[in-house]
Amino acid sequence: MPHECISVFDIFKIGVGPSSSHTLGPWRAAMRFCDELQAAGQLSRVQELRVLLYGSLAKTGHGHGTDIAVLLGLSGDDPVTFDVSKINSKVNDIRRERQLSLRGEHRVAFDPVTDMEFLYEESLPFHPNALTFLVTLDSGEQLANTYYSIGGGFVVKEGEAAGAGHQVDLPFPVDNAKQLLQWCIKTGFSISELVLENEQAWRSEADTKAGILKIWQVMQECIYRGCHTTGELPGGLRVGRRAAALNQKLLKGRTYTDYNSWVEAIRAGGAHFSYTLDWVSCFALAVNEENASFGRVVTAPTNGAAGVIPAVLQYYITFCDGLHPERIIQFMLAASEIGSIFKKRATISAAMGGCQAEIGVSSAMAAAALTECLGGSQRQVLMAAEIAMEHHLGLTCDPIGGLVQVPCIERNTMGAIKAITASQLALQSNPELAKVSLDAVVKTMWDTALDMNSKYKETSDGGLAVNIPLSLPEC
Repeated sequence: MPHECISVFDIFKIGVGPSSSHTLGPWRAAMRFCDELQAAGQLSRVQELRVLLYGSLAKTGHGHGTDIAVLLGLSGDDPVTFDVSKINSKVNDIRRERQLSLRGEHRVAFDPVTDMEFLYEESLPFHPNALTFLVTLDSGEQLANTYYSIGGGFVVKEGEAAGAGHQVDLPFPVDNAKQLLQWCIKTGFSISELVLENEQAWRSEADTKAGILKIWQVMQECIYRGCHTTGELPGGLRVGRRAAALNQKLLKGRTYTDYNSWVEAIRAGGAHFSYTLDWVSCFALAVNEENASFGRVVTAPTNGAAGVIPAVLQYYITFCDGLHPERIIQFMLAASEIGSIFKKRATISAAMGGCQAEIGVSSAMAAAALTECLGGSQRQVLMAAEIAMEHHLGLTCDPIGGLVQVPCIERNTMGAIKAITASQLALQSNPELAKVSLDAVVKTMWDTALDMNSKYKETSDGGLAVNIPLSLPEC
């Protein structure tokens, strides 16, 4: 089996909410389809276009903005840089004019109501998140390309192996936690140091560090923006934002002018348990309220779980004196390696594994990263990741109304708190005495995913999604 090479920038991607698999993935698939047409000299020859959404993409596509993402991707808009404040106006123009400008270069008739089909009862065997682009060229020739959004913004084309085209020769290839530990013992590297060495197969160390700090800047801006934005989340559930009110309540009138002075204002309130707990929840709420509002977020490793790692990192920065670039880089590198192991050996897609594959994985990543930054050994880092996932096993994905709001937003607060608890347990434990290894819990998560009923896998066909009337307020 070929080794799958996953970079820190594969795990952490800048994009737009609310879902990495249902929004960012289809967006990237649409962009890729148009790029392939252009490369083949066929883009300007397109006369007709239809889009088919299958399985989970169909069932929760409207709530996750899949249709919106596909329209923007076909238009050539980049989720990394597109001005999110213009999403509604751009999509409304397409719907009103019933036309698309493919890659911003070639106009074609396209009515989203009739030319984009939601096939609720059809699912393709490779993955529940599938979409097909059907094109008729000026010659009458018809083309059909199918793509799969496999979680975390990763996209695979029909017939293509996962990770294809991304292979490099890594000095320390890792497929599981056992191999990771063996490399660390052999080299004496910490997990983050080992990852940094591997990243040099793609780019220079300086570029990697600069890229990670850019990722953190987006996370930081997301937290800060979410803590200062009020109102109601879109989608019809009438869910009100809570982070801004909580931020104001906790600060008790302390003033600030920017992010750094905000952190100082938070620190001035002390570090007692309930105060710290409230802030961790506030950080996580802020990110996922932004995510639910089609805001700019970072997959960590997914959009639905985007609040856990920023919340734990912000906790480390604020209450553990972690506001240093090298510490932030260390945190992100260590977290990414744990995420890549779960992707290689199990899944990070809720449509495949339920919410254990999103919140569970993000909690394990955060626990591991925090443990290393607090001085834990390599074995303690792996132990922290194992503890965090062990207590998310079996967690279902049952979004009410197909929206990444209830219970998704609060689950990020739970994942962040569990990560901190797992880290503390690992730091106070002897990992030599642990009964469960990280590899064992990864396998168990995958086994659980295979056994889980499909109605608990991001379809909104089970759990809270069918037991909570849509008219009820958020719990």
